[in-house]
Amino acid sequence: MSIVSSTLQPTAPVRVGIVGAGQLARMMGSAAHEANVEVTVLASSPDDCAIATSDHSVIGAPTDARALHRLSRLVDVITFDHELVDLEQIGQLESLGVTVRPSARALSYSVDKAHQRREFRRAGIAVPDFVITRSGSDRELDEFLDRTENVVVKSARGGYDGRGVIFPATRADAIEAVESFARGEVVVEERLELLCELSQIVVRAVDAQCVTYPLVRTVQSEGMCVEVTFPALVDSRVERQAQSLARSIAELTGAVGVVAVELFLTTQGLVVNEIALRPHNSGHWTIEGAVTSQFANHLLAVSGARLSSADACVEAAAMVNVVGADREGSLVAAMDVAGAHVHDYGKSWRRGRKLGHVTAVGDDLASAHVRAWESARAYGTKTREA
Repeated sequence: MSIVSSTLQPTAPVRVGIVGAGQLARMMGSAAHEANVEVTVLASSPDDCAIATSDHSVIGAPTDARALHRLSRLVDVITFDHELVDLEQIGQLESLGVTVRPSARALSYSVDKAHQRREFRRAGIAVPDFVITRSGSDRELDEFLDRTENVVVKSARGGYDGRGVIFPATRADAIEAVESFARGEVVVEERLELLCELSQIVVRAVDAQCVTYPLVRTVQSEGMCVEVTFPALVDSRVERQAQSLARSIAELTGAVGVVAVELFLTTQGLVVNEIALRPHNSGHWTIEGAVTSQFANHLLAVSGARLSSADACVEAAAMVNVVGADREGSLVAAMDVAGAHVHDYGKSWRRGRKLGHVTAVGDDLASAHVRAWESARAYGTKTREA
């Protein structure tokens, strides 16, 4: 044994506070030891699923200024489980000297879709043609609808998993959708013809070091991710373009931690759909499928440590989300499927609720896909295979 190595003292864990205590925070808690961090979650309820894997918890809403201040006094750095936060409150924490990663400035790109679209267009990043409005009677909206046959209407703030997004069938429906969201800015954008949907995750460190996970293909249903598969089975040129695009977005936002970029592949090339500055559903497969999971690398990034490898350690992986069906399924039956890795989020069953996910890995994508879906159906998911 080396004398030098035997006299080294272990580094004290960095105290990381997570705003939110859902399934993403739960999986960050599970990765905390690997990243040498101690996790405290800000939970809305003592029943929130991440409390089971966290070291400590504070009870309060993510927009409760007092709860945020209590959390900040217990930790070295604050990060996030979701985007449903008040940017002004986060900015005030930073002005008091609290370390927040990603920062309020970076979060504005994921919290506010209108800001994101404007800034991406200004930076030359491909996004669908769009208009931003506050009223169904806006002249610019009228002109946009004159030249755009199929549109998507999005609330600029507050939407996720299909919430805050409407696919109108007619012009009248589009105007009605705008009015329904008109408490603030509304994004109306062109609905594109897609070859497929993809997701590219990059992790950016405090010193701007970046690691990039392999590109994956995603399938959505009712605004929610149904499955994720690796490899993405696209041309290598598309893979290189996706990596470059994600790194450009990470640099533009100045984010620290995971930057997940949801992409549309069209006949004209890649177009950015949405971004998230936190661990993302499309990266759940990395727990079994990569050298270092997205959760561990996110914690390494926000705690100021050096990032670890994001390379795949398998030839193929398939991840299926489990969303409560009409009848409760069997977790035991799901776990009995050979080669299926079942992640239960510790939530009580409810129809339409995200209960967990299943990942299968191996040398062959078709086989992994079959096993992941077999396990998810036994679990009792309402999602349907694409």
